[in-house]
Amino acid sequence: MTTAAQQWAEETEQALLDHMLRLAPAQGWTRRTLAQAGEALGMSEGETGLLVPHGPADLAALLSRRHDARALAALGDPHNMKIRERIRRAVEARLDAAIQDEAAVRRWMGFMALPMQAPLASRLAWETADALWRWAGDEATDENHYTKRVILSGIVSGALAIWLASGRGAALAFVDRRIDNVMAFEKWKATTKVRPGEWVSALAHTLGRARYGD
Repeated sequence: MTTAAQQWAEETEQALLDHMLRLAPAQGWTRRTLAQAGEALGMSEGETGLLVPHGPADLAALLSRRHDARALAALGDPHNMKIRERIRRAVEARLDAAIQDEAAVRRWMGFMALPMQAPLASRLAWETADALWRWAGDEATDENHYTKRVILSGIVSGALAIWLASGRGAALAFVDRRIDNVMAFEKWKATTKVRPGEWVSALAHTLGRARYGD
């Protein structure tokens, strides 16, 4: 059961994020911008720090999860779609969700590209891929569970970067090419006894751990 304090914190975090999105395009995804977003809510810098102890990183995570939720809300019932159609639709919905905040997302991506944010970036990419695969009906529990999420993480991240640089058409063309590659690989794997390379398994294991915050 959500307590009144928890509800207040969640609602205030969302309001803080709303102000951050308005300020970030001009000022960047920074602690200074966060402090100003807090001031807009009548909060001192100390109060803002108590609400989001990791500063801009906490709001970066909140934005990614907001976009995940927005994408899932826009997706319908996947049961009448083939798996390729499901994944394509899921990625498109996630891109559409993010691009609604395009100006702020540009600054968000710059922040997430900082070396110190690499663990958070990996964890959020994993969360997004996991949410989209679950919507698509994926029930794999073997190494494919991890491999699928590694691959989809790269597709979503790459497509968003391409959209911001070259537009929607180029991004979706990239998505289609990558999904074609994935489908070809899955077909090849199903007709051979060769297991995925060790480097793929190692990467999948690393991002799998990121899912749990290790």
